[in-house]
Amino acid sequence: MYPLQRHRRLRQNSAIRSLVRETIITPNDFLVPLFVVDGKGVKEEIASMPNYYRYSLDLLENEVKELWKLGIKSVLLFVKVPDNLKDNSGTEALNPNGLMQRAIKTVKNVCPEMLVMTDVAMDPYSNFGHDGVVANGQILNDDTTAILSEMALSHAKAGADFVAPSDMMDGRIFEMRSLLEDEGFHNTGVMSYSAKYASAFYGPFRDALDSAPVDVQDVPKNKKTYQMDPANRLEAIKETQTDIAEGADIVMVKPGLCYLDIVRDIKNVVDIPVAVYQVSGEYAMLKAAAEKGWLDHDAVMMEQMTAIKRAGADIIASYFAKDVVKLIS
Repeated sequence: MYPLQRHRRLRQNSAIRSLVRETIITPNDFLVPLFVVDGKGVKEEIASMPNYYRYSLDLLENEVKELWKLGIKSVLLFVKVPDNLKDNSGTEALNPNGLMQRAIKTVKNVCPEMLVMTDVAMDPYSNFGHDGVVANGQILNDDTTAILSEMALSHAKAGADFVAPSDMMDGRIFEMRSLLEDEGFHNTGVMSYSAKYASAFYGPFRDALDSAPVDVQDVPKNKKTYQMDPANRLEAIKETQTDIAEGADIVMVKPGLCYLDIVRDIKNVVDIPVAVYQVSGEYAMLKAAAEKGWLDHDAVMMEQMTAIKRAGADIIASYFAKDVVKLIS
Protein backbone atom coordinates (compact mmCIF):
# COMPACT_ATOMS: atom_id res chain seq x y z
CA MET A 1 0.00 0.00 0.00
CA TYR A 2 1.34 3.38 -0.96
CA PRO A 3 1.72 6.00 1.79
CA LEU A 4 -1.00 8.60 2.19
CA GLN A 5 1.64 11.30 1.88
CA ARG A 6 3.03 11.51 -1.65
CA HIS A 7 5.63 14.26 -1.76
CA ARG A 8 5.58 14.35 -5.55
CA ARG A 9 2.12 15.94 -5.48
CA LEU A 10 3.89 19.26 -4.82
CA ARG A 11 6.20 18.80 -7.81
CA GLN A 12 3.89 17.68 -10.58
CA ASN A 13 3.71 20.92 -12.58
CA SER A 14 5.32 24.33 -12.76
CA ALA A 15 2.38 26.09 -11.12
CA ILE A 16 2.52 24.07 -7.91
CA ARG A 17 6.33 24.14 -7.86
CA SER A 18 6.24 27.92 -8.05
CA LEU A 19 3.55 28.17 -5.40
CA VAL A 20 5.48 26.20 -2.77
CA ARG A 21 9.00 27.35 -3.66
CA GLU A 22 10.92 28.29 -0.53
CA THR A 23 13.71 30.39 -2.02
CA ILE A 24 12.92 33.23 -4.44
CA ILE A 25 15.54 35.30 -6.27
CA THR A 26 14.72 38.98 -6.91
CA PRO A 27 16.69 42.05 -8.08
CA ASN A 28 16.71 43.23 -4.47
CA ASP A 29 19.10 40.40 -3.56
CA PHE A 30 22.03 41.75 -5.55
CA LEU A 31 25.05 43.94 -4.99
CA VAL A 32 26.88 44.54 -8.28
CA PRO A 33 30.69 44.81 -8.27
CA LEU A 34 31.92 47.47 -10.71
CA PHE A 35 35.52 47.99 -11.84
CA VAL A 36 36.57 51.55 -12.62
CA VAL A 37 39.58 52.90 -14.56
CA ASP A 38 40.78 56.35 -15.48
CA GLY A 39 40.34 57.65 -19.01
CA LYS A 40 37.44 58.38 -21.32
CA GLY A 41 35.33 56.08 -23.44
CA VAL A 42 36.94 53.01 -21.86
CA LYS A 43 35.09 49.72 -21.68
CA GLU A 44 37.73 47.00 -21.35
CA GLU A 45 36.74 43.36 -21.17
CA ILE A 46 38.64 41.46 -18.47
CA ALA A 47 40.31 38.53 -20.24
CA SER A 48 39.75 36.04 -17.42
CA MET A 49 36.19 37.27 -16.79
CA PRO A 50 34.37 37.05 -20.15
CA ASN A 51 31.63 39.65 -20.64
CA TYR A 52 32.73 41.65 -17.60
CA TYR A 53 34.37 45.04 -17.98
CA ARG A 54 36.34 47.90 -16.54
CA TYR A 55 34.63 51.26 -17.11
CA SER A 56 35.90 54.81 -17.30
CA LEU A 57 33.74 57.27 -15.41
CA ASP A 58 31.76 58.44 -18.44
CA LEU A 59 30.73 54.89 -19.34
CA LEU A 60 30.22 54.02 -15.68
CA GLU A 61 27.30 56.45 -15.83
CA ASN A 62 25.63 54.38 -18.54
CA GLU A 63 26.17 51.14 -16.67
CA VAL A 64 24.68 52.51 -13.46
CA LYS A 65 21.63 53.82 -15.33
CA GLU A 66 21.10 50.40 -16.89
CA LEU A 67 21.39 48.64 -13.54
CA TRP A 68 18.84 50.98 -12.00
CA LYS A 69 16.39 50.38 -14.86
CA LEU A 70 16.74 46.64 -14.25
CA GLY A 71 15.75 47.15 -10.62
CA ILE A 72 19.23 46.69 -9.16
CA LYS A 73 19.76 49.23 -6.41
CA SER A 74 23.24 48.59 -4.99
CA VAL A 75 26.78 48.68 -6.37
CA LEU A 76 30.20 47.89 -4.93
CA LEU A 77 33.02 49.98 -6.41
CA PHE A 78 36.61 48.89 -7.10
CA VAL A 79 39.31 50.91 -8.84
CA LYS A 80 42.30 49.97 -10.97
CA VAL A 81 45.16 52.25 -9.99
CA PRO A 82 48.11 53.02 -12.32
CA ASP A 83 51.44 51.62 -11.13
CA ASN A 84 52.98 55.08 -10.82
CA LEU A 85 50.44 55.95 -8.10
CA LYS A 86 51.13 52.86 -5.99
CA ASP A 87 53.32 52.80 -2.88
CA ASN A 88 53.62 50.96 0.43
CA SER A 89 51.35 53.37 2.31
CA GLY A 90 48.35 53.60 0.02
CA THR A 91 48.90 57.33 -0.36
CA GLU A 92 46.70 57.66 -3.44
CA ALA A 93 43.78 56.04 -1.59
CA LEU A 94 43.47 59.20 0.52
CA ASN A 95 43.48 61.60 -2.43
CA PRO A 96 40.15 63.49 -2.22
CA ASN A 97 40.21 63.69 -6.03
CA GLY A 98 41.29 60.09 -6.49
CA LEU A 99 39.58 57.66 -8.83
CA MET A 100 37.48 56.02 -6.11
CA GLN A 101 36.30 59.37 -4.77
CA ARG A 102 35.37 60.52 -8.28
CA ALA A 103 33.64 57.22 -8.99
CA ILE A 104 31.46 57.61 -5.89
CA LYS A 105 30.45 61.10 -6.96
CA THR A 106 29.79 59.92 -10.52
CA VAL A 107 27.37 57.23 -9.39
CA LYS A 108 25.60 59.57 -6.97
CA ASN A 109 25.32 62.32 -9.57
CA VAL A 110 23.78 60.09 -12.21
CA CYS A 111 21.61 58.03 -9.85
CA PRO A 112 21.32 59.58 -6.38
CA GLU A 113 19.21 56.73 -5.00
CA MET A 114 21.69 54.02 -5.98
CA LEU A 115 23.27 52.56 -2.84
CA VAL A 116 27.03 52.95 -3.16
CA MET A 117 29.39 50.65 -1.29
CA THR A 118 33.15 50.99 -1.64
CA ASP A 119 36.07 48.62 -1.35
CA VAL A 120 38.33 49.68 1.50
CA ALA A 121 41.65 47.89 1.03
CA MET A 122 45.23 48.76 0.27
CA ASP A 123 46.02 46.14 -2.36
CA PRO A 124 44.85 48.22 -5.38
CA TYR A 125 47.12 51.02 -4.13
CA SER A 126 50.04 48.90 -2.90
CA ASN A 127 53.20 48.48 -4.92
CA PHE A 128 53.48 45.08 -3.23
CA GLY A 129 49.91 43.98 -3.95
CA HIS A 130 49.11 43.40 -0.29
CA ASP A 131 46.18 44.57 1.84
CA GLY A 132 48.52 46.19 4.32
CA VAL A 133 51.82 47.94 4.94
CA VAL A 134 54.76 45.60 4.27
CA ALA A 135 57.86 45.73 6.49
CA ASN A 136 60.54 43.13 7.19
CA GLY A 137 58.60 40.38 5.49
CA GLN A 138 55.43 41.03 7.48
CA ILE A 139 52.10 42.79 7.00
CA LEU A 140 51.78 45.42 9.74
CA ASN A 141 48.34 45.27 11.31
CA ASP A 142 48.02 48.49 13.30
CA ASP A 143 49.75 50.74 10.77
CA THR A 144 47.35 49.37 8.16
CA THR A 145 44.18 49.88 10.18
CA ALA A 146 45.05 53.56 10.64
CA ILE A 147 45.34 53.99 6.86
CA LEU A 148 42.16 52.01 6.17
CA SER A 149 40.21 54.17 8.59
CA GLU A 150 41.30 57.32 6.80
CA MET A 151 40.42 55.68 3.49
CA ALA A 152 36.92 54.90 4.77
CA LEU A 153 36.51 58.49 5.95
CA SER A 154 37.58 59.76 2.51
CA HIS A 155 34.94 57.57 0.87
CA ALA A 156 32.28 58.78 3.28
CA LYS A 157 33.17 62.40 2.50
CA ALA A 158 32.80 61.64 -1.22
CA GLY A 159 29.29 60.31 -0.64
CA ALA A 160 29.58 56.55 -0.07
CA ASP A 161 26.61 55.01 1.74
CA PHE A 162 28.62 52.04 3.03
CA VAL A 163 32.31 51.29 3.27
CA ALA A 164 33.37 47.67 2.83
CA PRO A 165 36.74 46.78 4.39
CA SER A 166 38.07 43.65 2.70
CA ASP A 167 41.51 43.45 4.29
CA MET A 168 41.03 41.13 7.32
CA MET A 169 43.23 43.21 9.63
CA ASP A 170 42.40 42.84 13.32
CA GLY A 171 40.54 45.76 14.89
CA ARG A 172 39.91 47.69 11.69
CA ILE A 173 36.13 47.80 12.14
CA PHE A 174 36.49 49.46 15.54
CA GLU A 175 39.01 51.98 14.21
CA MET A 176 36.88 52.74 11.19
CA ARG A 177 33.60 53.06 13.06
CA SER A 178 35.20 55.25 15.70
CA LEU A 179 36.67 57.65 13.16
CA LEU A 180 33.42 57.86 11.20
CA GLU A 181 31.55 58.66 14.41
CA ASP A 182 34.11 61.26 15.47
CA GLU A 183 33.80 62.98 12.09
CA GLY A 184 30.00 63.01 12.15
CA PHE A 185 29.35 60.25 9.61
CA HIS A 186 26.90 58.46 11.87
CA ASN A 187 24.82 57.14 8.99
CA THR A 188 27.67 55.75 6.90
CA GLY A 189 27.40 51.98 7.21
CA VAL A 190 30.12 49.35 7.42
CA MET A 191 29.87 46.07 5.55
CA SER A 192 32.73 43.96 6.83
CA TYR A 193 34.34 41.11 4.94
CA SER A 194 34.25 39.21 8.22
CA ALA A 195 35.02 35.69 6.99
CA LYS A 196 37.29 36.18 3.99
CA TYR A 197 39.30 33.11 3.17
CA ALA A 198 42.76 32.83 1.60
CA SER A 199 41.16 31.30 -1.47
CA ALA A 200 42.55 30.24 -4.82
CA PHE A 201 39.37 31.56 -6.47
CA TYR A 202 40.48 35.23 -6.55
CA GLY A 203 42.79 35.06 -9.57
CA PRO A 204 40.60 36.77 -12.20
CA PHE A 205 39.76 39.57 -9.76
CA ARG A 206 43.45 40.28 -9.28
CA ASP A 207 43.80 40.37 -13.06
CA ALA A 208 40.98 42.92 -13.19
CA LEU A 209 42.72 45.29 -10.78
CA ASP A 210 46.35 44.26 -11.28
CA SER A 211 46.53 43.71 -7.53
CA ALA A 212 48.23 40.33 -7.04
CA PRO A 213 51.09 40.12 -4.51
CA VAL A 214 54.41 40.74 -6.21
CA ASP A 215 57.20 38.18 -6.15
CA VAL A 216 60.11 40.12 -4.66
CA GLN A 217 62.43 39.44 -1.75
CA ASP A 218 61.12 40.08 1.78
CA VAL A 219 57.51 40.34 0.59
CA PRO A 220 55.04 37.58 1.53
CA LYS A 221 54.07 35.62 -1.58
CA ASN A 222 50.45 35.16 -0.46
CA LYS A 223 47.86 36.55 1.96
CA LYS A 224 47.65 33.61 4.35
CA THR A 225 48.85 35.54 7.40
CA TYR A 226 45.70 37.67 7.38
CA GLN A 227 43.03 35.98 5.26
CA MET A 228 41.46 32.89 6.82
CA ASP A 229 42.57 29.29 6.41
CA PRO A 230 40.02 27.49 4.19
CA ALA A 231 40.19 24.52 6.58
CA ASN A 232 38.70 26.52 9.48
CA ARG A 233 35.03 26.80 10.36
CA LEU A 234 34.62 27.95 13.96
CA GLU A 235 37.11 30.77 13.38
CA ALA A 236 34.63 32.34 10.95
CA ILE A 237 32.04 32.69 13.68
CA LYS A 238 34.58 34.24 16.03
CA GLU A 239 35.76 36.72 13.38
CA THR A 240 32.18 37.67 12.54
CA GLN A 241 31.09 38.17 16.13
CA THR A 242 34.14 40.35 16.75
CA ASP A 243 33.30 42.57 13.77
CA ILE A 244 29.71 42.96 14.96
CA ALA A 245 30.91 43.93 18.43
CA GLU A 246 33.20 46.53 16.81
CA GLY A 247 30.33 48.11 14.86
CA ALA A 248 29.76 46.24 11.57
CA ASP A 249 26.25 46.70 10.13
CA ILE A 250 26.54 43.87 7.57
CA VAL A 251 28.91 40.91 7.60
CA MET A 252 30.20 38.99 4.60
CA VAL A 253 31.46 35.53 3.72
CA LYS A 254 33.86 35.28 0.79
CA PRO A 255 34.06 33.22 -1.44
CA GLY A 256 30.59 31.81 -1.99
CA LEU A 257 29.85 28.31 -3.21
CA CYS A 258 32.63 26.41 -1.42
CA TYR A 259 31.77 28.17 1.85
CA LEU A 260 27.99 27.82 2.10
CA ASP A 261 28.39 25.81 5.30
CA ILE A 262 30.04 28.91 6.78
CA VAL A 263 27.18 31.09 5.55
CA ARG A 264 24.66 28.90 7.33
CA ASP A 265 26.77 28.72 10.51
CA ILE A 266 26.98 32.51 10.65
CA LYS A 267 23.34 33.08 9.73
CA ASN A 268 22.33 30.83 12.60
CA VAL A 269 24.14 32.93 15.22
CA VAL A 270 23.92 36.59 14.09
CA ASP A 271 21.00 38.99 13.89
CA ILE A 272 22.31 41.36 11.22
CA PRO A 273 22.33 40.93 7.40
CA VAL A 274 24.74 38.41 5.93
CA ALA A 275 26.30 39.03 2.51
CA VAL A 276 28.00 36.47 0.29
CA TYR A 277 30.51 37.33 -2.43
CA GLN A 278 30.37 34.94 -5.38
CA VAL A 279 33.91 35.60 -6.53
CA SER A 280 35.67 35.94 -9.86
CA GLY A 281 36.93 32.37 -10.03
CA GLU A 282 33.41 31.04 -9.58
CA TYR A 283 32.24 33.30 -12.38
CA ALA A 284 35.10 32.35 -14.69
CA MET A 285 34.63 28.60 -14.20
CA LEU A 286 31.02 28.68 -15.30
CA LYS A 287 31.77 30.95 -18.25
CA ALA A 288 34.53 28.59 -19.42
CA ALA A 289 32.44 25.45 -18.99
CA ALA A 290 29.47 27.02 -20.78
CA GLU A 291 31.70 28.15 -23.66
CA LYS A 292 32.85 24.53 -24.05
CA GLY A 293 29.24 23.41 -24.07
CA TRP A 294 29.76 21.34 -20.93
CA LEU A 295 27.18 23.18 -18.80
CA ASP A 296 23.92 25.03 -19.38
CA HIS A 297 25.02 28.55 -18.41
CA ASP A 298 21.70 30.00 -17.29
CA ALA A 299 20.46 26.88 -15.52
CA VAL A 300 23.68 26.50 -13.51
CA MET A 301 23.84 30.23 -12.80
CA MET A 302 20.34 30.19 -11.32
CA GLU A 303 21.05 27.03 -9.34
CA GLN A 304 24.12 28.69 -7.83
CA MET A 305 22.18 31.81 -6.88
CA THR A 306 19.42 29.76 -5.31
CA ALA A 307 21.97 27.76 -3.32
CA ILE A 308 23.65 30.90 -2.01
CA LYS A 309 20.37 32.45 -0.91
CA ARG A 310 19.06 29.15 0.47
CA ALA A 311 22.18 28.89 2.63
CA GLY A 312 21.24 32.16 4.33
CA ALA A 313 22.55 35.05 2.25
CA ASP A 314 20.56 38.27 2.56
CA ILE A 315 22.80 40.01 -0.01
CA ILE A 316 24.60 38.45 -2.97
CA ALA A 317 27.56 40.22 -4.53
CA SER A 318 27.92 38.61 -7.94
CA TYR A 319 29.26 39.27 -11.42
CA PHE A 320 26.21 37.38 -12.69
CA ALA A 321 23.77 39.91 -11.18
CA LYS A 322 22.75 41.58 -14.46
CA ASP A 323 22.38 38.25 -16.24
CA VAL A 324 20.24 36.84 -13.44
CA VAL A 325 17.95 39.87 -13.25
CA LYS A 326 17.46 39.93 -17.02
CA LEU A 327 16.60 36.24 -16.94
CA ILE A 328 14.11 36.41 -14.10
CA SER A 329 12.48 39.53 -15.54
